[in-house]
Amino acid sequence: MAEAILPVTRRAGVPLVINDHVSVAQELGAEFCHLGQEDFFDAGYTQVSQLTATASPQPARSLRLGIGLSTHGPDQSKRALAAGPDYIAVGPVYPTTTKPDAKPIASDYLRWAAVHVSVPWFAIGGINLDNLNRVLAAGAQRICVVSAILNAEDVAAACHRFKQRLGPRAAG
Repeated sequence: MAEAILPVTRRAGVPLVINDHVSVAQELGAEFCHLGQEDFFDAGYTQVSQLTATASPQPARSLRLGIGLSTHGPDQSKRALAAGPDYIAVGPVYPTTTKPDAKPIASDYLRWAAVHVSVPWFAIGGINLDNLNRVLAAGAQRICVVSAILNAEDVAAACHRFKQRLGPRAAG
């Protein structure tokens, strides 16, 4: 599936993020791989450089693989930032069907991230057009949306509505 999606994202100038599978991301030549706390720290890694140094990208597709890490509070965020990721995810902001057991964070964590996180960060989890303004008001500059788009009757229209609401942020 990722092989089919990569040409589409490349033509659109949008980086492809592979979730959880570094080897797939590297083999494919995807721009990023996103890892949860358990996928990174519980696997024994403490630095992103350890992860990217141990993998073996195919020379023909040798792009630098960026790594993103999930965080669920300031302590996890500090630990993740010390590991040197290219970005972090902050969430889940709201309950989400993609991670039904995950406890939503308070908007205080979004406000904390807006002040303390120096790498790009994305608010994630349960974000939809009804709560988007609250997420942005709490300090988020970037969002990650899954269910509100994939469960929409018209996926393209849902993407367009998010892009309109995000305005200039959507371009960067």
